[in-house]
Amino acid sequence: MSLGFLLASIEQGMLFAITALGVYLTFRILNYADLSVDGSFPLGAAVSARLIVAGVNPIFAVPAAAAAGALAGSITGFLNTRLKITGLLSGILTMTSLYSINLRIMGRSNIPLLQQPTIFSMAGGAFGSSGAASFLLLGIILLGVMFLLYSFLRTQLGFALRAAGDNPQMVRSLGVNTDNMKLLGLVLSNAIVGLSGALAGQFMGFADVGMGIGTVVAGLASVIIGEVLVGDRGIGFAIVSVALGSIVYRLCISIALSYGFAASDLKLMTAVLVVIALSAPRFKEWFWNLQSVNGWCSTDARD
Repeated sequence: MSLGFLLASIEQGMLFAITALGVYLTFRILNYADLSVDGSFPLGAAVSARLIVAGVNPIFAVPAAAAAGALAGSITGFLNTRLKITGLLSGILTMTSLYSINLRIMGRSNIPLLQQPTIFSMAGGAFGSSGAASFLLLGIILLGVMFLLYSFLRTQLGFALRAAGDNPQMVRSLGVNTDNMKLLGLVLSNAIVGLSGALAGQFMGFADVGMGIGTVVAGLASVIIGEVLVGDRGIGFAIVSVALGSIVYRLCISIALSYGFAASDLKLMTAVLVVIALSAPRFKEWFWNLQSVNGWCSTDARD
């Protein structure tokens, strides 16, 4: 494995680790399966690309994309908490409607950004090396998002959000509105995903209406792989594990593609990785049970 190949995979992992952090916020913290992520990711890319083409500074296009993602999350939360539509269906409805909205925003299915300024080209001009600048900038942004998420989850409001996902009955008995907590979590999660979509669009040089397909599954794979590697050691380790899981996931995908798998097999490889990660604790349990049985049988035979 060459150094360039390794660095490119890590770069991809850092880019999509931000999306995985958004998925982690709903999937693990809120215990909510939010499928609207598949729509809010391309929404962030679409808003960012359209603003850049219109002459807006790429730096300002990123928070605008995050705000658009937050709006998408609020729609999912409104459908679920106010109209009492099930969480799964609320996400599907938002994701479906965002496909048409993204087309409206872009005016077509794809907006190229190769001839437009981006935060990565600006960083490359400042540092004199586009590759190193992109890697450094992605690392700084990822660390910033991780730090802000960790800091928020350790505030009083963050503890209430975590408790609402862990034990909603207890939280309601303490006077906390769990619907508001769920709405807040969905807004924050999709804002992070919208931010990631904007970064992905500027990094890859285009925004496409179909670039969000499978985003929630890839994010889920990163979360689960990270949990298997790091384990449950607190909120700080959990956030780090998500970023690590995203990098490992992208490395696995890149290695599989380098060994002759077609790009069309990407979704299948993602599904297989998720199944392996989900099954790992069960296989570990079987292994230790088998070792215990073998040890007992050996001891019994000696006796």
